Amino acid sequence: MKRHTIRQWVYVVVGAALLAAAFVLFITPYRIVPGGVYGMGVVLHYLFPAIQVGTYGLSMDIPLLLISFRIFGARFGTKTVAAALLTPLFMNTLTYLVGSDPATILGGKIDLSNDVLLSCIFGGTLMGAGVGLILKTHATSGGTDLIASIISKYLHLPISRSVLYVDAAVVLFGLIAMGDWKLPLYSLVTIFVSSRVIDYIVDGGSGDKLLFILTDRHDAIRSFILKDLERGGTFIKASGMYTGADKEMVFVVVSRREVSLMRDRIRETDPEAFMIVVDAHETLGEGFKTFEKP
Repeated sequence: MKRHTIRQWVYVVVGAALLAAAFVLFITPYRIVPGGVYGMGVVLHYLFPAIQVGTYGLSMDIPLLLISFRIFGARFGTKTVAAALLTPLFMNTLTYLVGSDPATILGGKIDLSNDVLLSCIFGGTLMGAGVGLILKTHATSGGTDLIASIISKYLHLPISRSVLYVDAAVVLFGLIAMGDWKLPLYSLVTIFVSSRVIDYIVDGGSGDKLLFILTDRHDAIRSFILKDLERGGTFIKASGMYTGADKEMVFVVVSRREVSLMRDRIRETDPEAFMIVVDAHETLGEGFKTFEKP
């Protein structure tokens, strides 16, 4: 448990650092607004440049945390508080060290003023990695998640839709304040890239596939799975909705490469078979990824 706790806190610290680096190096200098309190901070920093983005984010996160604790209790936990405090601290410190002008950050070596799309991709990747690591600890980075939770509670909306509404409002505010019609397009690229990276980190990058197979040639399929693929599987009792006939459905998890082998063998063995292929975000157990030890 001690190792598990240490690993979780490392995720929070590294996640906050990556999130800060994403904004300081690739997002804030090019006025990209990827939603959330720090996206709002980018807009406010554009209007009032004397105050840093991290400070704006912290000034919004603190009251949101207090309101959330009042409404939900201590559900968000210490890791959410730590992430909400560490991120602006890292952000302001890094801004002090490297500056905020693209031409001077790291000596201008990563100046992407002429290729803002590339900055959206790099910024979205770092931001997604940071948020993903924090979410793996069952915490949040604060900001948008807290607002969305409050909206969801009182308006009875799904969290995902609440987050979408909040981020869209921030992007729209940025468009009005900065007057750049390209801003929403760049912001959407960053949001899309970060969401995909978050999904990869939180759900895993497994390429495994779930196969559901209805066939009358169970023995041949079973033999191929056990002997040729050296996999295990399960027979699930089923019945046809139209005919009412009892059937046995084969349930098996295979790698991406083995899907084509299964497809070819089923086509040869039983062309009348019915097969469904489903993505498996993460597969734990013998023959696949092992369970993490606490």
